[in-house]
Amino acid sequence: MSCQRTRKPFLPFRMSNRPNILWICTDQQRFDTLGAFGNPYAQTPNLDKFVKEGTAFKNAFCQSPVCAPSRASFLTGRYPRTTRCRQNGQSIPSDELLVSSVFNRAAYRCGLAGKLHLASCSDGKVEVRTDDGYDDFSWSHHPQPDWEENAYTQWLKKHGQDWHDLQGEKISPYIQEGPPAEFHQTTWCAEKTIDFIRENQGENWFFSFNCFDPHHPFDPPAEYLDRFNAQDMPLPSEHPAEKDTKPSFQLLDRIWAHNNPGEFHTEAMSDNDRRQVCAAYHAMVTLIDDQVGRILQALEESGQAENTLVIFMSDHGEMLGDHGIYFKGPHFYDCQLRIPLIMRWPKGGILADRKIEGLIELVDLAPTFLDAASIDIPEQMQGKSLLPLLKGGNEAESCREQVYSEYYNSWTHGDAYGTMLRTKEEKIVVFHGTQQGEFYDLKNDPEEFFNLWDDPAAEKRKNAMISRCFDASVFTMDPYPPRLGPF
Repeated sequence: MSCQRTRKPFLPFRMSNRPNILWICTDQQRFDTLGAFGNPYAQTPNLDKFVKEGTAFKNAFCQSPVCAPSRASFLTGRYPRTTRCRQNGQSIPSDELLVSSVFNRAAYRCGLAGKLHLASCSDGKVEVRTDDGYDDFSWSHHPQPDWEENAYTQWLKKHGQDWHDLQGEKISPYIQEGPPAEFHQTTWCAEKTIDFIRENQGENWFFSFNCFDPHHPFDPPAEYLDRFNAQDMPLPSEHPAEKDTKPSFQLLDRIWAHNNPGEFHTEAMSDNDRRQVCAAYHAMVTLIDDQVGRILQALEESGQAENTLVIFMSDHGEMLGDHGIYFKGPHFYDCQLRIPLIMRWPKGGILADRKIEGLIELVDLAPTFLDAASIDIPEQMQGKSLLPLLKGGNEAESCREQVYSEYYNSWTHGDAYGTMLRTKEEKIVVFHGTQQGEFYDLKNDPEEFFNLWDDPAAEKRKNAMISRCFDASVFTMDPYPPRLGPF
């Protein structure tokens, strides 16, 4: 769905004290997918260079482990329970204020290429737009040509291509060769981004790059898959005894991904299958890396790099076989909640080659962008600006003591209503109404293998964390509308 809104009158001069915003958001990308973050298997030279040029957050956590509630959360600076977009397939209420809309009202020209996912777009339905503020809206929820309105599908047709014809060899029940790189959806997203950068020099702009990769299915271009030897890839992180203490939702997903028989038979995978999936996932990330490199080069060539706040991130992670599970679901492991987050803005004073160890939440992004542009932060936003931290502020004063995440029948498992609270050393997960949960001592069990929920020796610590998690659920209530008087 490629469309443009009526163009705002061109401002006679650019407000030079305000940066452009280039927001690069991938889909379902784990934190540990970059070479700069210690992954010896990654091939990500452009993003590794970008990490050195900006500030990276090593412990950035999303507020929901699935797409729509996470995106609704970081686009509004509010928690999923507050936005009321708590599930995939729900539409964000029309009275929710998106940060892109705030920038649009502040005379920024706003554009998007790729996914938005703030409303249902299944069973042939096209996503209904909210007041998102995007003047240029090239919508492609995913690459498959399910709708004529898919702008990526339209682009392929202009090039005489059909997505089905571009599919390559099916290598196993778990991976397939996707379209070649020149006709890939990630490449299309990059092309739209580069066009927007070049066409909007001289005025303030805000652009969202939202490709679908490395979201499953695992289908990189053949030429990228060939860069990885599957036999060199590591097996997922798993302990042979851990399933005995895990919640029922995980036991089901260890058999079929998403607890959906016939889709992705996790239980039947061989070690070779797991290594091939790992290689395919890394190949998809490498394609992203190449396209990010193209975008950053175009930004540099346009002369706008110094005063553009560039953000690289993802909406949530991917299980990738860890703990015996693939894809996503009501699972609050770090590999699903912790995402790569890097920001660069040379003119704005963001420090280069700095890695922040402290905890932050993605609700903090929207206030940060507005703060950078000297735009008032709306009262209903629940996050806090990270700009002082990005400019050299003290981690102990600026980072969070805890992070909080939610899952309310969000995608799979209709009876899964979970809340999670994590500190540096402990994590609690409560599955409400089921008497099930998880409690991890992260200091001694950083890979989250040993669930202490039913361990009598951990009872006191577990209960203290349950209380803390319950407090977090109360303190994230909607601050809006504000109280106007004593009664």
